[in-house]
Amino acid sequence: MCSVTISESNKFHQLSSQRILIVEDDPIMQLGLKQFFAEKSQFQIVGTAVDGYLAVEKAQKLKPELVIMDIGWPHLDGIGATQQIKKNMPQIRVVMLTSHQTETETIAALASGADAYCIKGTSLEQLLIAIAAAGKGGIYLDPLIARKAIRHLKPPATNNSIGQLSPRELEILKSIAEGSSNPEIAARLYLSLTTVKTHIRNIMNKLAVNDRVQAVVVALRNGLI
Repeated sequence: MCSVTISESNKFHQLSSQRILIVEDDPIMQLGLKQFFAEKSQFQIVGTAVDGYLAVEKAQKLKPELVIMDIGWPHLDGIGATQQIKKNMPQIRVVMLTSHQTETETIAALASGADAYCIKGTSLEQLLIAIAAAGKGGIYLDPLIARKAIRHLKPPATNNSIGQLSPRELEILKSIAEGSSNPEIAARLYLSLTTVKTHIRNIMNKLAVNDRVQAVVVALRNGLI
């Protein structure tokens, strides 16, 4: 894990209490995560797992509120495990923390229901930001991954509604991808909460998706954000 330059900011202290399941097969990485979260009073580590099968099993048994998930295992990887966890327990937030950096894996992880995607080596401060975004119902993408996805993905020619998003809708969609909640978007853009919700509903209708995560996935696929 990278060293972190956290100044013990109040916004991190105000993170709600969360029960955490750590899914990581590297013993050193697992130990580092356990030590980091053990030092934060708002987190309680309820268990660890070393592969996708154990992740699903322990999530069902331990009922964590947050799962820190790696990807690279044979048979059932972190993406497949996330899909199973989200299918049965959609309230659980999943933060991917992995060395995998391809746009295909990023999109597959988001499509499986992951709430955040972080690259190993990121600062612990950024990991806390990702956790906070996921906890608020937002989505967080490591900036490196977001740039790669946008650079390599080609927009499809079949969805004509993609180009119909207004500048305001694109602005709100970018804020969603950055993990902002509806009240935060409203405050930043000087809009009412009702107006923000209306814009988000219009975005989902235009993109033919059912939720905020799917909207961000479509936006990434089309290079909109």
